[in-house]
Amino acid sequence: MLNKIIKYFLENKLVTVLILIGFIAWGIVTAPFGWQIGALPSDPVPVDAIPDIGENQQIVFTQWQGRSPQDIEDQISYPLTTYLLGIPGVKSIRSSSIFGFSSIFIIFSEDVEFYWSRSRILEKLSSLPSDLLPEGVQPALGPDATALGQVYWYTIEGRDKDGNPTGGWDLHEIRTVQDFYVKYGLNATAGVSEVASIGGFVQEYQIDVNPDALKAYDIPLHKVMQAVRKSNKDVGAKTIEINQAEYLVRGLGYIKKVEDIEKAVVAVQENVPVRIKDIGVVSLGPSTRRGLLDKGGAEVVGGVVVARYGANPLQVINNVKDKIKEIAPGLPKKMLADGRESQLTIVPFYDRSELIYETLGTLEEAISLQVLITILVVIVMVYNLRASFLISSILPIAVLMVFIAMRYFSVDANIVALSGIAIAIGTMVDLGVILSENIIKHIDEAPPGQKLIETIYNGASEVGTAILTAVSTTIVSFIPVFTMQAAEGKLFGPLAFTKTFALIAALLVSLLIMPTLAHWFFGFKINNKFLKKYGGYALVLFGIIGLFTSQIWGGVLLLLFGAIGIVKNVFDTKKENFSKPVLFLFNYAELIIVLIGVTWLLAKYWLPLGASKSLLLNFIFVSLLVGFILGSFRFLEYYYKSILKWCLDNKVKFLLIPTFLILLGANVWLGFNSIFGFIPKTIDKLGWDIRTTTVWSGLTHTFPGVGKEFMPSLDEGSFLLMPTSMPHSGVEYNRKVLGQLDMLINNIPEVEMVVGKLGRVESALDPAPVSMYENIINYKTEYMLNEKGHRVRFKVDKEDRFILNSGDSLSNEEAINRGVVLEELIPDDNGNYFRNWRTQIKSPDDIWNEIVKVTKIPGVTSAPKLQPIETRLVMLQTGMRAPMGIKVYGPDLKTIENFGLQLEEILKNVPSVKKEAVFADRIVGKPYLHLNINRDEISRYGLNVEDVQQTIETAIGGMKITSTVEGRERFPVRVRYPRELRDDPEALGKILLPTPTGAQIPIRQVVDFEYERGPQAIKSEETFLVGYVLFDKRDGYSEVGVVNDAQAAIEAKIDAGDLIVPAGISYKFSGSYENQVRAEKRLAIIVPLVLGIVFLILYFQFKSVATSLMVFTGIAMAFSGGFIMLWLYGQTWFADFSLFGTNFRDLFQIQTINLSVAVWVGFIALFGIATDDGVLMATYLDQSFNRNKTDNLKGIRAATVEAGQRRIKPAVMTSATTIIALLPILTSTGRGADIMIPMAIPAFGGMIFAAVTYFIVPVLYAMREERKLKKIQS
Repeated sequence: MLNKIIKYFLENKLVTVLILIGFIAWGIVTAPFGWQIGALPSDPVPVDAIPDIGENQQIVFTQWQGRSPQDIEDQISYPLTTYLLGIPGVKSIRSSSIFGFSSIFIIFSEDVEFYWSRSRILEKLSSLPSDLLPEGVQPALGPDATALGQVYWYTIEGRDKDGNPTGGWDLHEIRTVQDFYVKYGLNATAGVSEVASIGGFVQEYQIDVNPDALKAYDIPLHKVMQAVRKSNKDVGAKTIEINQAEYLVRGLGYIKKVEDIEKAVVAVQENVPVRIKDIGVVSLGPSTRRGLLDKGGAEVVGGVVVARYGANPLQVINNVKDKIKEIAPGLPKKMLADGRESQLTIVPFYDRSELIYETLGTLEEAISLQVLITILVVIVMVYNLRASFLISSILPIAVLMVFIAMRYFSVDANIVALSGIAIAIGTMVDLGVILSENIIKHIDEAPPGQKLIETIYNGASEVGTAILTAVSTTIVSFIPVFTMQAAEGKLFGPLAFTKTFALIAALLVSLLIMPTLAHWFFGFKINNKFLKKYGGYALVLFGIIGLFTSQIWGGVLLLLFGAIGIVKNVFDTKKENFSKPVLFLFNYAELIIVLIGVTWLLAKYWLPLGASKSLLLNFIFVSLLVGFILGSFRFLEYYYKSILKWCLDNKVKFLLIPTFLILLGANVWLGFNSIFGFIPKTIDKLGWDIRTTTVWSGLTHTFPGVGKEFMPSLDEGSFLLMPTSMPHSGVEYNRKVLGQLDMLINNIPEVEMVVGKLGRVESALDPAPVSMYENIINYKTEYMLNEKGHRVRFKVDKEDRFILNSGDSLSNEEAINRGVVLEELIPDDNGNYFRNWRTQIKSPDDIWNEIVKVTKIPGVTSAPKLQPIETRLVMLQTGMRAPMGIKVYGPDLKTIENFGLQLEEILKNVPSVKKEAVFADRIVGKPYLHLNINRDEISRYGLNVEDVQQTIETAIGGMKITSTVEGRERFPVRVRYPRELRDDPEALGKILLPTPTGAQIPIRQVVDFEYERGPQAIKSEETFLVGYVLFDKRDGYSEVGVVNDAQAAIEAKIDAGDLIVPAGISYKFSGSYENQVRAEKRLAIIVPLVLGIVFLILYFQFKSVATSLMVFTGIAMAFSGGFIMLWLYGQTWFADFSLFGTNFRDLFQIQTINLSVAVWVGFIALFGIATDDGVLMATYLDQSFNRNKTDNLKGIRAATVEAGQRRIKPAVMTSATTIIALLPILTSTGRGADIMIPMAIPAFGGMIFAAVTYFIVPVLYAMREERKLKKIQS
């Protein structure tokens, strides 16, 4: 059946071409890179930086202004949580009670549809019992988004026509524009769930009543409130007709200005009206705020755009930018005193599209380099230019087909998903190599007169089944990734899909399209004598034209090809007596030119030595590095026959090598003690402790086992500094500290911008107290990039100094110190890249260390290293603002806090824990002033509790009475005492309390003032009170290892009696490491099952258990090679040498790599490649033994060597391509490389060590055949 399909497409080339053109056009339309080609429309795959691995969460948000966290917890959070627990599909409920509001986070199971869960919550909220919540309190469902949807943050600033910042705007003016114009404008954008405001002052009408005037006029406070409420009303009186015209009748009474309130009548005494202005002062002022925004030390107004759940983040951001362009011209302007015109301008300070484009740029570059590498390897290994272009064509076509599948199977494009394509390159190339190499072999061996199409069909059909089996085993090997659940499933599920799509696409292209392309490529000949004779001259002419039209490289290539054509026409190699080197150059001149050209392009776009080194030096380095690897494989190919013969003659000696490597890999993975732990237990019985010997302790130290973590952090290009101040600190103190932090950070040259937030944005997604800071720190990329995330070259002089538009020339370091920006530099394709970092700054970690140094302020805690997306994900998953921590549950807040403080002290002494990042919640630290009502006293005056509470609430806190309607703007009207009469306890005691008799008494006569420490925020999970102890790991330690160390330290203290766990207290470790533990447990079950399935596939292919087991040895070797490479990466001596002034450890970013889910995915991908080699080798062995029936030992070994020689060329080509293709990833410092590198290391190491399998399968196969022969002969 498969052969018939191959034959159909080979014979019906028009169908093949139409399908090919269709796939290419469709792939371009759906590509996530934003390609605009001709008239083709654009329908790209949805794009984000990383997958949303947060919980399936909904938020119920309830405001109760002015109420303490304890009131919120007792009267809202707790009763509402217990009521919502009964919703179907609920996995967990967390709540947070903070001053003025309650947030309840309902976590649903992953299989519950997002909007279905919202409808279930709304059903519950619509049927709340009347007595469940306080009167007037109405809970609301949060936006249909998660905190990860915060994709665009901005400030609104006054700018002149040149874009320079100006003053002249009050914060309340800008906040009004944000709240009533910008916010609603952006909220109407497609894909936006919410736009929330932060910073500045919300304007309100403030009525500060004079208690002495109230007493003099004998007017109680509630009458003032009633008068204000009655003075703000419009009515409609239907219509009247005058002269047959209909008029709408309106009674206008809305408050429009301060004077309208001042004229409101409160009472009439002796026919004289008492107005508001007679008993108080009316003014416009700022309302109480619980959050603000600071930029570089100055207060600003801003907002955050939240993308709707399931929306395409990149498309949402682009929509928002389009809307900003639309509304920007209409924003207010004013003329400044200096004559400049200032207009309010929306200025972004966090734009996730930058990260998305940089991430896509890294992957686009990696895939492009892999195509170049494929061409390079095939040229060197096959000496066939047509074959190299044929094989490399499989990659772009297959990648475009992957984009089509992603678009219509709803797989979003992100760094992890697209990495599936990058790690599938080896297998994809393998298919093309196998097919083309076999076709070339058949063409070379074809009998005279055989048609080329028949030869190509024979070559393709011979390996078609083997290719199908190899792809099947590779796809099946990825089943463990498909079965991952929760965060790890969301993270790597898209990768499994894209890798599967890539393999299926490569399979289709290889079997259906490549034979047709091969027929054209290998059948194309120039038979026209005129073209043969004068084609070279034409190419030279076009080359000269190219040189004069600035197409230098294209012109040079055409000149060279033309010159070669002319020389070949002049000289006849059969008649001329050329030496072998000259003859080689003569015959392979085109190949050599293309090889040099491709290597030059590879060096130009890869730049492994960095942009600071010249292109020539990078070219030499790439040539040496690639030449060394290809030379090694060429050497292996050349001497393969001799080595294989030796292995067949010395089977036991040879098999000791793979046995040792497999054992070494197991020691690296599990640890020496885990593998050989049985030895000391046995020797202990003899009275000898072998553990104390130098050899044993040395091996234990050398092979401790690989550290574990969930995921390496993705470099997002920005940090999120989240320190906190003490709970008792107020808004004004925190404002000063926040401004100080921003100014200190802003002075770091590598920092582009820093904007700090304290408290909360006006959104249900941000439940933060005023003592919590969030400083978004955007640091500059290492090299200047364009808007698509690609590095840009700039004009330099002969001394490599950058030439500015002004005519000045500066060195890179001088330009950094001067603060040169992109617009000042002159783009030049032949120039140098501009490095934004100082010489001593090597990585983002160095920038973070600079931030830590300057932000050590008394009274402010330190913070773990966090990034915006990473933090949102951690908080979604655990509720904590750190990647790891301890959750302490208990009966009361004081006990929880005390136990947490004890844990803090223990954790600070754990060596693997970063001491300065340990912080236990100071839960009970907020000063409370209680006004205890004396019930005996109020009964004497005929008062009840509600009367007293209303006076306290209005006079001290201020009560919103109504709202003005001023066009599109709405401002609250608030009544309260003047600040000087309510800002200290003595003044509070003088607040007048009206009694039923008409007398007004000071409130101190009926209340007692009491000071107490209370909670700043109350958190709970599953209704149980909880506190957090946050911590972070030191560099070089793994997450799981640090948690184990911390757990052991706590348990040791408990066992020793130094730590007493109070009654009712329990604790558990939480954080992203939980995902690793869960994933590892699942993989421990799934991977063996999948290996069993792979074994069955192999058995169905070979109908032999023994042959299937031989193929499995490739998996074992690859597995070991991957772990050995991980171990080498953790050794300080490994690759510690320099070439051309560049240290290889820095070049390949060699550091300790922990065993994360990303690394496991790399191993799983490696299994497929390793199996492919074994499948093809075993297939050739079967074919060889079927052709060469033998009854002697010599014949068996001859047949084995013959099969080995047939497979060795495609095998080394696949290995060389895979290894070299991984080099740009291993040296990459672009966005997304943090995740790609750990996935690449197992494949890199595995393919190097898997070269042993070129000999294992033939040796084991020969051993089996020899034993069969011996049995027959005996």
